[in-house]
Amino acid sequence: MFSIHDTPHALCDGISRREVLRIGGLSTFGLTLPGLLQAKEQSSLVTDDPMFGRAKNVIYVWLQGGPPQHETFDPKPHAPLEIRGPFQPIQTRIPGENFCELLPRTARIAHKLAIVRSLATDNNIHSSSAYEVLTGYPYRGPNARTITPTDWPYFGSLVKKLKPSERLPALSTVWLPDIMRLNENVTPAGQTGGFLGRQWDPDRFKGDPNDPNFEIEGMNLTGIEPLRLNQRISLLKQFEQRFDTIERDRAADVYDTFQGQALDLLTSARVREAFRIQNEPDKVRDRYGRTKWGQCLLLARRMVEVGVRLVHVNWTREPGDSAVDNPMWDTHAQNADRVEDVLCPMFDVGFTALIDDLDQRGLLDETLVVAIGEFGRTPKINRSGGRDHWGPVFSFAMAGAGISEGQVYGASDKTGGYPARDRVSGGDVTATIFHLLGIDHTTRFKDTEGREHSLTGGQPIYGLMGNEPALKKPAIPGGNIARVPMYSTDLLLDKDLAGEMPLMPVTTGSRPKGWRAAPLPEGKPESAFAVRHIVSDDAHHVALGFGGETAVTIPADATALLAQEMRNPRAGSFQMTVRACVTAANEQAYQELFANHFRCRMVMFRFADGDKNPTKRQELGTLEFQPPFSPSGAPRYGSFELTHRLDSPAPGANFSIGRGLAIAVLLEKTSPGELNVPAGTPPVSLCIDHIDLRFDSRVINGDVQV
Repeated sequence: MFSIHDTPHALCDGISRREVLRIGGLSTFGLTLPGLLQAKEQSSLVTDDPMFGRAKNVIYVWLQGGPPQHETFDPKPHAPLEIRGPFQPIQTRIPGENFCELLPRTARIAHKLAIVRSLATDNNIHSSSAYEVLTGYPYRGPNARTITPTDWPYFGSLVKKLKPSERLPALSTVWLPDIMRLNENVTPAGQTGGFLGRQWDPDRFKGDPNDPNFEIEGMNLTGIEPLRLNQRISLLKQFEQRFDTIERDRAADVYDTFQGQALDLLTSARVREAFRIQNEPDKVRDRYGRTKWGQCLLLARRMVEVGVRLVHVNWTREPGDSAVDNPMWDTHAQNADRVEDVLCPMFDVGFTALIDDLDQRGLLDETLVVAIGEFGRTPKINRSGGRDHWGPVFSFAMAGAGISEGQVYGASDKTGGYPARDRVSGGDVTATIFHLLGIDHTTRFKDTEGREHSLTGGQPIYGLMGNEPALKKPAIPGGNIARVPMYSTDLLLDKDLAGEMPLMPVTTGSRPKGWRAAPLPEGKPESAFAVRHIVSDDAHHVALGFGGETAVTIPADATALLAQEMRNPRAGSFQMTVRACVTAANEQAYQELFANHFRCRMVMFRFADGDKNPTKRQELGTLEFQPPFSPSGAPRYGSFELTHRLDSPAPGANFSIGRGLAIAVLLEKTSPGELNVPAGTPPVSLCIDHIDLRFDSRVINGDVQV
C-alpha cells in the first residue's frame, strides 16, 4: 500500500488528519483540508541571468544520515590510513578529479555532474544541520528534533507556494517515501510548511514502490461506479463542514479555489498512471536497482514527467535500521563495511540510473537533480571503525538544468576536515535551487500573520551555472563496476559452502567478506586437527576434524572454528541454521573419538577488536547441538537452528554494531588432557554443507521498522 503520510500534528478536537483522510477511501491528497493549493506569489524583482528559470522541475535526493566525503566524492589518498580509510581513489571523467572506488558508475557519469566539496554548516547535530540545508537558515528554536508551527518552511514548501506546477498545480511538491525520522519517532524540524501553515506541507506518500502489489490508497478508482464515487464525495463534504468553520476565517481565499482542482487530481488518469510503476519495463526497473530507494528514484522520474514541480526522495530505512549505531548513512560504527556492502552499491546504481534515464528521455535539460545530506563524517576513523558527525565540510552533487556540468567546485583541506576555498552554506544551496527554478532569491513573502520574510539569506552559486559544460575533454574513467555489485540483502556469502571463495585465515580480518577458519591445514600433516574445504564433482562441505595416515595429538583446549562476519547487521531477531553431521568409520569410532571428547556450538557474536579476529569475540547468543552420526562416504545431515534477538538492553539506546557482528560454528574439545589419535585412524569430522542466516526486523510500538 502506498498512501499519504502525515506530519505529526493533530487537528481540532482530537481528530487526526489521517482519520479524516480515510473516510470514504479518499485518503490521498488532503481533500478535506482547505489550502491545498494557492496561486504563486510573483517576485517583485526580475533577473536577466539566462540561467534564471532554466529548471522546470527538481528531483531532490536526500541522503539522510550524512554521507562520508572520504568514501564518496572527496577521497584523500595521501592522508594517513586512519583518515583516508581502506579504499582507493579512482579517476572520474573529469581530468585530475577522483571519487572513491566504491562509486565506479558515478565516476563514469562525472562529466554530467557538478560536485561541490566545500559545503559547511559548522553544525554536528542531525536535526539542526539538516534544518539549515533544507530551509537555508540556521535553527533558532528550542528543539530541532521536534516539528513546530513556528519552524522556517522547508524550501519545497516555498516552491509549492511561489512556483506551483503549471501542468499539475494540485501536486507541486511531493515527498517520498516517508517523513524524515532520526530514530524511531523523532521527526525533526525543517520538513514542513512551518509558519506558512500546513497547507504548504509537501504531499507525502508512504510506501514501497518495490512491492509488486503496491497501490495508492484512494487513487485506484477502477470498478467504482459513478454513483458510489459521488456518495464518497458527499460523505467527505460532511466532514469538511467541520473544518470549514474553523479554517475559513483564516484561509477563506484558499479553500474554494483549489478544492475542485484537488478532486480533479483524484480522478486524473495521468496522475494514477504516474504511480503505476509496475508498467515500467523490467529492464528499466532493474537498472535502478530492485530496492525501495532505487524504485523511489524511478517513481520520482515518473512524477516529474507528469508535471510535479519538486520531488524529494528520502534515503529509505532498511528493516531494523532504527536504534542501531550506523543507520542509513549515519555510520558511527563499521563505516567501511556499511558503505561497501550497502550504501555505495545502492547509491551508485540508483543515482546513475536516474541521471542516465533523465538524459536519454530528454528530461535532464529541464530537471535539476541534487544529491545531498545533512552533513559529512569526521576525517578520523573512530575505535568502532566508524566516522562521526561532521558539519565543518562535506560534499554534494548537482546535475541537469542550468548546471555547467563536468566540474568540481570548491575544495576541502588535505584531511577533508574544513573548506580550503569557495565555502558554500545551506542558504547558498537553497538560493541556487530557487534561482534555477525562476524564483528570485531576494523575494520577500508573508506568513499567516502578514509579516514579511526574506526567502533566503544565501546567494546563488553562480560558478556552478552555465549553458556550456565546464569540461572540454573528458578523461578515461577508472574503477571496476564488478568491484561494486548491486546491493544484495544476503547476510552471508557462499551459504552452501560450495567453494566460491577459499577459506581464509582468521587473522586476515573480514575484507573481503567470506568464510574464516582456524586452524587451517597449510603446512601441516593431512591428519592434523583442522578445518578443510572438501569439494568434489557431486558434493561439497566443510569438515572440522582429524584423522589420517599420521598420529595426531589434540590439546585439551583445542577448538576448530568456521566463521563469517554478517553483512549489514541490524537490530532484530536472527535465525542461524546449520546442516551438519559427524562422519567416522563406524559408530564405535564416533563414540570413542568424537562424542566422548567434543561438543558442537553455534554462536552469534560481536568482534572484540578492530582486527575482526573471530577467536577474539563477545558472544551474544549460543546453542550447543548434537549432529547425527553418519558413516563416511554417505553423509546424512541434520538441521539445527539458533534464534537470537539482537537489541539494546536499555530502552531508547542504540544497539551496538560495534566492530562488527558475526556467526560461527565451533568444534570444542571438552574432555580433560590431550587426545592421542593413532596413525591410520579414518577421518573423524564435523561436516557442514549449509549455513544460513535469516533476519526479522525489530518491532517498535507495534510497527515493524523499515
